[in-house]
Amino acid sequence: MNIIKSIIEYISNQVLGMRWLNDLIGNLIDMMFGTDFANGRWGLSIQFFIYDFIKIGILLCVMIFIISYIQSYFPPERTKRILGRFKGIGANIIGALLGTVTPFCSCSSIPIFIGFTRAGLSSGVTFSFLISSPLVDLGALVLITSVFGFDIALAYVVAGLVIAVIGGTIIEKTGIGNHIQDFVYNGENIDTESPTLTTKERMIYAKEETLSTYKKVFWYIVIGVGIGSIIHNWIPETWIQAVLGQDNPFSVLIATLVGAPFYADIFGTLPIAEALFLKGVGLGTIMAFMMAVTTLSIPSLIMLNRVVKKKLLVTFIMVVMIGIIVIGYGFNFLQIKLN
Repeated sequence: MNIIKSIIEYISNQVLGMRWLNDLIGNLIDMMFGTDFANGRWGLSIQFFIYDFIKIGILLCVMIFIISYIQSYFPPERTKRILGRFKGIGANIIGALLGTVTPFCSCSSIPIFIGFTRAGLSSGVTFSFLISSPLVDLGALVLITSVFGFDIALAYVVAGLVIAVIGGTIIEKTGIGNHIQDFVYNGENIDTESPTLTTKERMIYAKEETLSTYKKVFWYIVIGVGIGSIIHNWIPETWIQAVLGQDNPFSVLIATLVGAPFYADIFGTLPIAEALFLKGVGLGTIMAFMMAVTTLSIPSLIMLNRVVKKKLLVTFIMVVMIGIIVIGYGFNFLQIKLN
């Protein structure tokens, strides 16, 4: 058991976390500018920025390539057929799980949501997919593992799936899920058979998706890493603790409300979460921030407002937000008990 644990820790720290890269960059800055500069705020800020930017870029490209290759086996038409075989909460679970293999942000998930609705899938399935798609995926699991370790990354993914399944179930069982704009139901549902791709074509598709995704999130990564480096090296820990520390009973609520207006994905959010973690912010508070950013951003809610009626939109926001807050406080409570 100790051997397995050591292997997992090595993979988390050195392979995914690339701690060796952080040490290398720190040594290079020391050699070029001297120890005083390297250990000062500017030196540590530069080290944090370069390290996180390179690490996230490498992990992003590798994971998006793998996810896109997997996704090539699950075009929308095939996904709809798979989801149509299941009923009840089991269908919601499958919908949430399929969301984990779709590298979509919340905005690009909405057209898929429209297609699922037109295909006659239940509101529970479609909303479980809509919640889980931007919230949890294989890339999130790997990236969060690189910072927080496998246990915390797995807990984040499981928590996200729980929110997706429960949220979809509530929306379906209350009947609120039927409050969809008429044009969604009346639109033409094209259900063509996707062509069979060769391995080479799937590789080309995955490469193109990787390049396209990296271009889309490049500035989010730069901004996220920049904010993270400022938080880590320039904002006093006492300030962070006063606002987001576990002694503040409103920390999770604040993190959720602050995170919601942002528009980013896990790649741009992670550097900020890492800096908050290093400042001693509770894991539940950090999880709440990341989940709010990736699921409740204003641009995605504006797009969703065009396809659902007000009552459903408000219910969606409340269900997801309450789920995030409950998960956040739950993890903070567990962290205090374990410590």
